[in-house]
Amino acid sequence: MFKKVETDWELTMFNSIWTTVWKEKGFELEYAEQALERYVAISPEGHYVGTSEIKAYTPGVSIIDSVAPFHSHPKIAADPARVAEIDKIAVIKQYRGHPITDLLSSAVFSAETHQFRYFISLLEPVFYRALRITFHVPMEKAGEKTFYKGDYVIPVIFDMERMYSNKEHYEWLAYPDSHTIRSGIKI
Repeated sequence: MFKKVETDWELTMFNSIWTTVWKEKGFELEYAEQALERYVAISPEGHYVGTSEIKAYTPGVSIIDSVAPFHSHPKIAADPARVAEIDKIAVIKQYRGHPITDLLSSAVFSAETHQFRYFISLLEPVFYRALRITFHVPMEKAGEKTFYKGDYVIPVIFDMERMYSNKEHYEWLAYPDSHTIRSGIKI
């Protein structure tokens, strides 16, 4: 299950989770001053176990453009107002596995709510492969693998509109008011 961060306590839990994961992996911490939305993944037992953050994207101004030239990619340049950045996808070590589907679902939910067409991000190569092979997330590389803030990352463009327009193709997709979405029908 995922939940939008709405209280100071939830924000504290959000920050505790992603900073713990970043430190474990040796990443430099990078706090966002403004976020459009932040989400936490919650285990069936009620533990806060994962995070995702959606940030506004401004071509040529957002920090992510210093790592990869997203602003010059034709898909992004065509309608930058329908693009956002997804960051801080993190799951506490002992809970890794299922919460990823909750965090992916939170991303699709947020994109559909705000009518974003694409999300851009920097992904670890192993995570990139898992999203592509295990979850069949429609995405494309937007540049070469590069070293950034403690690890190699692959710049990617997620086709969020394709996912929220074709929910029946993603068995793992679950919105807050349903367990699973299949064939466009909430179960």
